[in-house]
Amino acid sequence: MDDAVGSASPAFPPQLAEMWARIRGRLRDEVGEIEYRTWLRQMTLSGTRGDEVVILLPTRFLRDWVRGHYGDRLRAMWQAEVPAVRRVEFRVMAEPRADTEATPDAPAPRPAAPTEEVGLAEPLARPALRAPEPKAADPRAEWSAPLDPRFTFDTFVVGKPNEFAHACARRVAEKPASPGFNPLFLYGGVGLGKTHLMHAIAWAIRELDGARPMSVAYMSAEKFMYRFIAALRAQSTMEFKESLRSVDVLLIDDLQFLIGKDNTQEEFFHTFNALVDAGKQIVVSSDKPPSDLAGIEDRLRTRLGCGMVADIHATTYELRISVLQAKARQQNVPVPPKVMEFLAHKITSNVRELEGALNRLIAHANLFGRPVTLEGAQEVLHDILRAHDRRVTVEEIQKRVAEHYNIRLTDMSSPRRARNVARPRQVAMYLAKQLTSRSLPEIGRRFGGRDHTTVMHAVSRVAELMQQDSAFAEDVELLRKMLET
Repeated sequence: MDDAVGSASPAFPPQLAEMWARIRGRLRDEVGEIEYRTWLRQMTLSGTRGDEVVILLPTRFLRDWVRGHYGDRLRAMWQAEVPAVRRVEFRVMAEPRADTEATPDAPAPRPAAPTEEVGLAEPLARPALRAPEPKAADPRAEWSAPLDPRFTFDTFVVGKPNEFAHACARRVAEKPASPGFNPLFLYGGVGLGKTHLMHAIAWAIRELDGARPMSVAYMSAEKFMYRFIAALRAQSTMEFKESLRSVDVLLIDDLQFLIGKDNTQEEFFHTFNALVDAGKQIVVSSDKPPSDLAGIEDRLRTRLGCGMVADIHATTYELRISVLQAKARQQNVPVPPKVMEFLAHKITSNVRELEGALNRLIAHANLFGRPVTLEGAQEVLHDILRAHDRRVTVEEIQKRVAEHYNIRLTDMSSPRRARNVARPRQVAMYLAKQLTSRSLPEIGRRFGGRDHTTVMHAVSRVAELMQQDSAFAEDVELLRKMLET
């Protein structure tokens, strides 16, 4: 007899959850974060039935799409983990087992277990403390993406680069559809906190006390497009329109994905107008301000810019330190200040990568029962740190040194030997040797085809002068720091 859904058959090792985590990770790496979040994140491993793996999805549309696009790939991944696997079955979460017959010694088919019980799906929403009372299904639930319980105002670290955007988000969360704040347009680079603020707005609005709970729909622009296309194919566009236009708050993330999608833009424009005219709140995020969104229709771009536009700047050193301190407190793990300073200096691109590096460092320390140290950070994070090392080019060095000493860039490769030209040229050669991986002959070729012995002489001469003249040494070190930051 087949094993019950949610159990592990003898063909499967007990580490079922670990296998599933590895498969999800590989799948995310293959398809990319956006595609994974849109289509695959809501997969739940229900269990096994003989040589079959059962995966649950929340809707029939999502089940059919994942089965058609990723069924074969998932089966291959499972076979790589467990060669006994022959088939991967995709089901809707509320769908009963159709192939299980009731027998006196067999339990009745049960619905798919919730995510918290099985523990084999990614956390998609705040876990319920108790089973909710049965209630009518909200048709909007299928269209809206789940909210991340980690992304609240309480966990958002405020600093100079994001304080204005945070204040605007707070205002919208406290008083939706306030004059001047509808729509709210948040923009900034990757990993700076746009999505965090949008989730925080949604959580805060859901908790507002009022005569009736406000309905909130959050989704990425890409998901909006896919839902719209699916509605067109299923001839259910009216259902799509009614579902979205009946919400009190609509949050659309990563609007730049609508660039070039004319039909989707048209639908979003009409949805936008319908909600604003009805006094409903709209929050939109993008990587650029409305005025810079080339490929977006003018009428939509002007409507997006008619409310409040708030930008999130690149992180500062102080903000990165604050983020690290907050995350270390949340995990109740002592992290030495020197380690935090090291990470804040090295990982400057965005907060997401910074948090990931800290989580990795803490996990490594916990696994091996060791304290977090600077030496350990350099060892564990060597690949991340290498990727963030400043890559300086010889041409960049020549340009910066020429500007510093007020000479022409062409003098770097000219035959001129005047001291006011030769000394800066030697400094540039010295810095090229220190800051790049270029060989001496390569460096020489970039300085007018000079011999490698000339470069060697320049390097040794500058090093000698730095020992003799402290002012000259400070000058060279200043140039080095300017090039490294």
